[in-house]
Formats: sequence, C-alpha cells, structure tokens
Amino acid sequence: MENRKKVAFYTLGCKLNFSETSTIARNFENEGFDRVDFEEVADMYVINTCSVTENADKQFKQVVRKAMKLNDRAFVAAVGCYAQLKPEELAAVDGVDLVLGATEKFKITDYINDLSKNDFGEVHSCEISEADFYVGSYSIGDRTRAFLKVQDGCDYKCTYCTIPLARGISRSDELENVLNNAKEISAQNIKEIVLTGVNIGDYGKGEFGNKKHEHTFLELVQELDKVEGIERLRISSIEPNLLKNETIEFVSKSRTFVPHFHIPLQSGSNEILKLMKRRYLREIYTERVNKIREVMPDACIGVDVIVGFPGETDEYFLETYHFLNDLDISYLHVFTYSERDNTEAAEMQGIIPANVRAKRSKMLRSLSVKKRRAFYESQIGTNRTVLFESENKEGYIHGFTENYVRVKTPWNPELSNTLREIKLTKLDEDGSVRFDFIDVQI
Repeated sequence: MENRKKVAFYTLGCKLNFSETSTIARNFENEGFDRVDFEEVADMYVINTCSVTENADKQFKQVVRKAMKLNDRAFVAAVGCYAQLKPEELAAVDGVDLVLGATEKFKITDYINDLSKNDFGEVHSCEISEADFYVGSYSIGDRTRAFLKVQDGCDYKCTYCTIPLARGISRSDELENVLNNAKEISAQNIKEIVLTGVNIGDYGKGEFGNKKHEHTFLELVQELDKVEGIERLRISSIEPNLLKNETIEFVSKSRTFVPHFHIPLQSGSNEILKLMKRRYLREIYTERVNKIREVMPDACIGVDVIVGFPGETDEYFLETYHFLNDLDISYLHVFTYSERDNTEAAEMQGIIPANVRAKRSKMLRSLSVKKRRAFYESQIGTNRTVLFESENKEGYIHGFTENYVRVKTPWNPELSNTLREIKLTKLDEDGSVRFDFIDVQI
C-alpha cells in the first residue's frame, strides 16, 4: 500500500490568506497528500505569510520553529505576502526549504519533489508586475463560515502599505466564477459566506483581464443575493469611498446579506489622512456611518484605525480619539504603526516614539471595549438569529448573531453549525452575551 505523505498548513494574517490556504490545501489533496492539523507530525509544512505588521514577520519565525520541533526533517515552504516582499530573508530562516512568490504559490506542488530538506532555502519569486492574473479561492472545512475571495491586489498608493508590492494590481474574479464558488460552498452545508479580497469595493476591475470595470460591487452583491442555499452573506472590510449608498440600501433589504460593515478609517484627522494618501476625508466616513444607521439602526459597524503614524501629533491623535468617541460605531481594530521597507511613510519626518504609540494604542483599545459593550447593551432584549461555531471553548459553545454580537451557552455539540432564533438577555463578564432560545432549529 502506498505511503501517503502528510501536509499541514498555518495561516498568518487576513481572511484572504485563509481562503487561499484552503485552496492550496485542496490542490495538495488532489495530488495524493493527506492534510493534517499543524499540531501533528507531517512530512511537509506550508506557512502562508503576512507582512502587514512587524509582528507578523516575527510570528513567521516562531511558526517555523514550531514545525521543526514537531519534525526536524519536515520540508517547510513559505508562501504569501512576506514571501513575495522578502524572499531571501525568509529563505535564510533556519529550517525553510522553499519560498514562493505571488504568482508561484498556487503552483506549489510543481516545485516539490521528494521532500528532502535543502541546505539553503530555494526561492522562486516574480516581479510583482507579473502578478496580473487572477486565481479564485475559497475556504471550506476550516471554520463554520467560509471565506470567498472575489478580488485581489490594489491600485491605491497608501503611504504606509506594502500590499500593492506584495499582491500586485487590482483584479477581480469573473462574476460567473464567484457565483459558482458560492454554490459549491453552499452545497457543503456551510451557513455563512464572508466576501473577501484586498480591496473588495473595487470589484469588477480586471475581470476578464480588462482594466475597466465589467461589473460593480453592487452588481456582485445583487447577484450573490439570488444564489439558493446560502443562509448568510457578510461583507468583509470595504473602503468608505467605495461603499456606496446604493449598496447600503440594498443590504438593508437583502435576503441574505447581514447588517454588519467593517470600514477602514485609519485616522480621524484629515491632515493625517492626507499624509496617508487615503482617498477620502473624515466627513465622507461620517456620511457612511450615518447612512447605515438610517436604514439599519441595529447594524454592527467595525473600524480599522492606525496610531502612531509619522506626523501624528498629540492634537491629531486626540482628533481621532474624539471623532471615534462621538461616532456611532460598534468596535475598533487598532493597529500600531510600524515602518515597512519601500513605503513612503518610512521616509517621513515626525517619527512617533514607541512608548507614545503604545500609549495611544491602549487608549483606543479601551475605547473599543467601551464601544462594543455599549453596542451589545443596546441589543439586550432583541430577538436575533445566531450561527453557532464548532469549538468547545472551556465548556461553552460560542456563536455570532447576524449583526455580529458574540453569544455563548454551555457546550452542546448538537448546536454546532446550526442557526437558532434567540432573545439576547444579559451581558456576561467576559464580554459575550447570554440568551434564551425562542424557536426550533432553522
């Protein structure tokens, strides 16, 4: 009987990376590999890297060490954004055998032979200008919800960001392919699909290899809403200048799209937004939030914000703090600015000391706790639908309502991956919400 090789995967970074890891894993399975958990002994470990922050770089080295402890003869491959940006640096990490750039990662099985370890990491990476074609991806089997990639790359030139250097130009999956992938996901009894990409509001650009928009993001949303078998669709991060009122209005009346938006702000100071070369000012952001609240009063609104950007004086930071404090949003994702090679911001004046960055980050994280608690409290007494996850976390099962309220109840495996109607009753000490069941399984 043939001895099948075992491969394990580890994903750093965003939902987009998770969708791509899942697709790469299916390619391995098609080539006769058995996929195992990263905690298990495997013949090969594949690490999908991220390079948005300095911490992600450090994390990569920790993951390699973890793989080597499990099996010091295992073949280790690195793919993803960090692999594209700094392939030689990754190849020099002890234990790494193969590094593949943006265009090579989906052909990884073509680059492996007998899985013998190399004396030095082998690099296959392209000029990022060559990353001009689209590879569709989606995750299945890793989580209760699936991440469906609809777009890749970015044409924006934000001064702090390496993503265009790591992923190339903005390009989109063909609408028919997206719909077919959504149908494949729904056929696997997955209840929720999260749309993901680098700049999903730019959907339609690069479809069929055409620079022009063949379709708009609104058209994508409208067509996905018609796909049978999908219970929930959730929009991941979308730029405020690309989130149009028509899309907000459609979501408010949609059959499947849930009332949850995650909209990057990055700064509440117009002066800092200009230094960042963002494509909007804070007034536009306020308009988007107000529009959502007008048509979906109970919607969850998440915000990305960066602290410690060069030139962010105390005055500019407090502008951001007060702007967010006054804004009717639900939670924050706070990022501490870190210098990235080959970005404009890395050469800017007005560097903020590390201790000041840390203090500002702590202030905004505390604000996020306050905002989330206020949002959760506003939902107490309302009836919602919850999708339960599949993990037993210290004797509890957790889930999320359509508007992204995190709930918990004592572990019951029969609830896993089910949708149930509930009434939110009480905010728990750990920040999740208790509830009463209303109805039978949906």
